[in-house]
Amino acid sequence: NSKLVKDMERLREIFLLLQTYLALRIAVVLITSIVLAKLADWFTTQVLRRLTNRTQTNLDDQILEMLHKPIFYSVLLLGVITAIQMIDLPDHLHSIIYSFAKTLIVLLWLFLGIRLILLLLNWMTQHPERFNLLQPASKPLFDIAAKVILLGSATYFVLISWNIDVTAWLASAGILGIAIGFAAKDTLANLFAGVFILADSPYKVGDYIVLDNEFRGQVTRIGIRSTRVLTRDDIEMTIPNTTIANSKILNESGGPSLKRRIRIPVGVAYGTDIDLLKKVLQQVVETAQKEGHICKDPAARIRFREFGDSALMFEILCWIHRPEERGRVRDILNTSIYKTLGKSEIEIPYPKRDVYIRQLPQEAKP
Repeated sequence: NSKLVKDMERLREIFLLLQTYLALRIAVVLITSIVLAKLADWFTTQVLRRLTNRTQTNLDDQILEMLHKPIFYSVLLLGVITAIQMIDLPDHLHSIIYSFAKTLIVLLWLFLGIRLILLLLNWMTQHPERFNLLQPASKPLFDIAAKVILLGSATYFVLISWNIDVTAWLASAGILGIAIGFAAKDTLANLFAGVFILADSPYKVGDYIVLDNEFRGQVTRIGIRSTRVLTRDDIEMTIPNTTIANSKILNESGGPSLKRRIRIPVGVAYGTDIDLLKKVLQQVVETAQKEGHICKDPAARIRFREFGDSALMFEILCWIHRPEERGRVRDILNTSIYKTLGKSEIEIPYPKRDVYIRQLPQEAKP
């Protein structure tokens, strides 16, 4: 009996020694994880910040500031997971703790991803010259799409961390996506057309456009589903983006400037003094330039175009300041041309018909 008691005491001492050694190992792992987390945090905030301070933008500085806490806590959680694995626990408890820790890491980086997406979208919106695709109107679309992708990815990794088979879920999601695609094909077509319009930028808000040489107006809003155009009758029309994407677009406000050339045809009778006519038309042009109706640069031109059936056809080529002034300037120039030609006694031909009666009917004779 005394020998058995001594053996039990010896086993108890060994067990206590192992417990002490295990606690020491766990403490070493935890301390090491804290040190590594501090080192990773120091490397992020000090070493990388020296590199970002050399750049002209503060975007990278803001990204580093966001990475500060996720990196620290991720390294710390990995150390905690390693320490827990050293403890003699049932397998199901190890699995639960390990899955819970991985879930925390996934959620930590999910929140970081959402913050980064918002930061990048705001920065890209403030620099439209670099990113034509992203406009204030399309920002919510990209925001929602990015968050959906992040949430879907996070959900996938969380399910995997808990050893849940996601094959059936992915198959169901694929079938559901196909059904939604067929049900909302027109809406999706307008959406993708809107994205391509924003990316290609055939026009922008404020431009005057002509669709298929028929419809003309000023763009007031470019949306994801449709584009709004204000006509010259002050009527706002909403046009689906698919209609615009399949149309020939004439952007009157495009080019190096907003100036646009207009053509004013002038027909005069045969026998007119051409030199006098050009002098009169030049006076009309100079008057319009002084009053600011047409541009001085580029200079207006007067061209003799053709010999018409009943008139000599001339054309005034001049530039207006903005496309929407086309109708008003045409009215001013046509009025001035008509009055000036009348004062100069230059004939404007028009169709005339002479009726000759060869003989009167018998009953109409006196």
